[in-house]
Amino acid sequence: MSLVPYPDIASLPEEVRTAIAQAPVQLNIFKMMANAETCFIPLTRLGGTILSRQKLDARLRELVILMVAKVEGGEYEWIQHVPIAISVGATQAQVDAIQRSAIDAPCFSEVERASLRFTEEVVNRVKAEEATVKELMKFLSPREVVETILTIGFYMMAARITETTRTDLDPPAGTKVIDALRR
Repeated sequence: MSLVPYPDIASLPEEVRTAIAQAPVQLNIFKMMANAETCFIPLTRLGGTILSRQKLDARLRELVILMVAKVEGGEYEWIQHVPIAISVGATQAQVDAIQRSAIDAPCFSEVERASLRFTEEVVNRVKAEEATVKELMKFLSPREVVETILTIGFYMMAARITETTRTDLDPPAGTKVIDALRR
């Protein structure tokens, strides 16, 4: 049971109730975020944009999200994003390597290793080393670098919400959320 109670959905503003009702999956993270009712719609829009409208490659995005979950200890996001990562082309070997913190494993390409190293540094030190940023920029445009930072920050926030509130774990939703964003 969560440490912070979920809101009474019926007492939330209509816009929030409608958004929750229209979600492709009734995930506990959304219910928990609805406690912050004035932030709920902007947060879900940002999350949806990260998952569906970035130039950043979806497989790379999901590897970054898994790295954030690994470094942060975000069990909820790990459970939800492993199936998504696999669905967009990540391999089980890559998921296992991230789980072991083996970002130099041969299953990763140069851009993937640079992205994972970048992610680890941003999460742990706030800013990545200059050399790490320059290495990543060999592969990604400035837009994609900033999108990576936004992805890292969003999923750091998600991990802090779910871990601090002890949000109840949901079974993996698979690609239902992503599929709904593609429509």
